[in-house]
Amino acid sequence: MESSAKKLRSIINSPGVHLLPAAFDVLSAKLIERAGFSCAFTSGFSISASRLGMPDTGLISYGEMIDVARTITEAVSIPVIADGDNGYGNALNVKRTIRGFIQSGIAGILLEDQVSPKACGHTKGRKVVSREEAIMRVKAACDARDESGGDLFIVARTDSRQAISLEEALWRVKAFAEAGADALFIDALSSVEEMKAFCAVAPGVPKLANMLEGGGKTPILSPSELGEIGYKFVVYPLSLMAVSMRAMQNALVSLKDGKLPAPETMPSFEEIKDIVGFNDYYKEEEHYASGSY
Repeated sequence: MESSAKKLRSIINSPGVHLLPAAFDVLSAKLIERAGFSCAFTSGFSISASRLGMPDTGLISYGEMIDVARTITEAVSIPVIADGDNGYGNALNVKRTIRGFIQSGIAGILLEDQVSPKACGHTKGRKVVSREEAIMRVKAACDARDESGGDLFIVARTDSRQAISLEEALWRVKAFAEAGADALFIDALSSVEEMKAFCAVAPGVPKLANMLEGGGKTPILSPSELGEIGYKFVVYPLSLMAVSMRAMQNALVSLKDGKLPAPETMPSFEEIKDIVGFNDYYKEEEHYASGSY
């Protein structure tokens, strides 16, 4: 059977720009798959918000993140890239993180160079580790992947654009490519010109774009525009969580007024049952009850 990492590599290397909505739980991941997307991403920002009700400031742990990843990969067949934050420690911690995500069935991991505690790259006060430590994290991740006998698509991220300078960010992603990263990502680029400069580094190594909805630092471009610049895949980290938040707020206003949410704003009970798997369950239940096995 083809591994999830191999599936992801085939998708990323195929023509076009590939879109990865961010899941924050199993239900959102299943909806992404049902909508016809070929792969997905998990957003640490959204998982921290949904699981802890707390900001993405390094408060969520490796154990909590890998638990979400495992439950998602058990529920969907499309490859998923997980947010691995900063690897949760030094090079040895990074190796454990990589082994754990491989065992979870995840296809890829995003690994960044922030200090601990880390935070969303579009927020203030970004700090990164030294060049040497940043490169060592990527090398440790690649070593763990190769030593495990498994596979994992490693996306090396730098937050040094905001922490230091564009020049530093470009230097780091070039070094990450040389260290063995499968794809590269500079978070919080602030102009199209900066995005073009990034895509010119390490030709042949896929570049990831982050279209942070609602007011991030990076210009929001269409997939075709991103493809023209040189990107191969793009994540949308907040779309599903953000619209869910607004929908729940609106529903609560209606309920507080003693009314049900408007029918057009929610799926029918039959649709809900189908999405969460009742119909599949009934079929299997009937199969075993009939003795036709």
